Amino acid sequence: MNPSKRLEQIDLLPYLGKWILLATAVAALAGSASAFFLTALDWATETRNAHRWLIWLLPLAGFGVGWLYLKFGQHVEAGNNLLIDEIHDPRKVVPLRMAPLVLGGTVISHLFGASVGREGTAVQMGGALADQLTHLFKLRHEDRRIILMAGISAGFSSVFGTPLAGAVWALEVLAIGRLRYDALLACTVAAIVADQVCGLWGVHHTHYLIPEIPRITAWGLCAMVLAGMVFGLVGKLFADATHVLSAWVKKTISYGPLRPLLGGAVLAAIVMIFTADRYIGLGIPVILEAFEKPLPAYDFLGKMAFTVFSLGVGFKGGEVTPLFYIGATLGNALAPILSLPFPLLAGIGFVAVFAGAANTPIASTLMAMELFGAEIGVYASIACVVSYLFSGHTGIYRSQRVGQAKHRHAPEGMKLGELPAYRKQLHVDAAAHAAKNDTKDDQS
Repeated sequence: MNPSKRLEQIDLLPYLGKWILLATAVAALAGSASAFFLTALDWATETRNAHRWLIWLLPLAGFGVGWLYLKFGQHVEAGNNLLIDEIHDPRKVVPLRMAPLVLGGTVISHLFGASVGREGTAVQMGGALADQLTHLFKLRHEDRRIILMAGISAGFSSVFGTPLAGAVWALEVLAIGRLRYDALLACTVAAIVADQVCGLWGVHHTHYLIPEIPRITAWGLCAMVLAGMVFGLVGKLFADATHVLSAWVKKTISYGPLRPLLGGAVLAAIVMIFTADRYIGLGIPVILEAFEKPLPAYDFLGKMAFTVFSLGVGFKGGEVTPLFYIGATLGNALAPILSLPFPLLAGIGFVAVFAGAANTPIASTLMAMELFGAEIGVYASIACVVSYLFSGHTGIYRSQRVGQAKHRHAPEGMKLGELPAYRKQLHVDAAAHAAKNDTKDDQS
């Protein structure tokens, strides 16, 4: 076939127009869904705060959501992991019911006092709504991958008000150490437009203030490395604990709706008896406090315990905003130890624990710059990269693939959720090989 005599840039024009239009459509859907979701979330939080007795109903709320997922949502219960799997190995269009199920389940979880986030809901709504365009426009597998990624970008961007981080996050979250640039245009357009659409609906995002970013010093950079190590280990602990508890609960309690029923009873009793309200819901007021004054050093542990338990027993929501809480309060606790200002370490922890737990250091650095100002970029980049390295080959998304191993061998393309069994088998094979050699030596 003779190569086209037209300029390459001319051939790009239809491609450009196609993805700008498709990404804008995705953004309009996802941005509007996020606006409705954030408004509903504010209502749920205000209602729970005004009627604290609602927390006692958390077990019944958990049972109701569990029953709905059992009857109507078994194919979408994997949530973000389902979207990641569909991007890597496209099979069938994500059912539209994922959007209302996760929306309702998350709002109910917050209304009655579970400790969950919101990113998972926005991302799942964005992905599910975007995938419906696959039917409408009869998209190919490759195009479907891109439009799903655009939906993820739009959901993330609009729920946090961070379009640059949202665009890159969808490219970065799929595989450790590898970005998919074929979706860069669609994700960028979708993230920017979705953020604008959400704003047009009158939704305002929380503003976090760091009054002054200290000038860069040798100690400041060293402190970021030390803090990044801690943030990465805490991100790893959060991810591992959530997966272990979830697996144990599923193995112990076979009937799905019973898990949040029993777990909700335990959670509600602890909150009401010990007045532990600061560790439930999104925890935005406590995050804001972390930028303003010293907090109890155990706050990050309290939030981690409540969130791991809530997610582990089956309540719906996300992990990211609780990770922001954990990171900000942990940074607050580290500030006097590292002789750095509370607001700076709170902001760095805010993004760096998330970077380690989600394996997304670039998007997390961009988020820091969008939320706190470009001046924080150098500090944030060091802490996020070190956190990413120290979290190891684990993460909150078990369907995330290994694109480029961090610092220890891991098979390319393998899911993070499959790595423990793979490494266990390696140890078994190595032990068997060693025993076989010992037997040969004895015989000789």
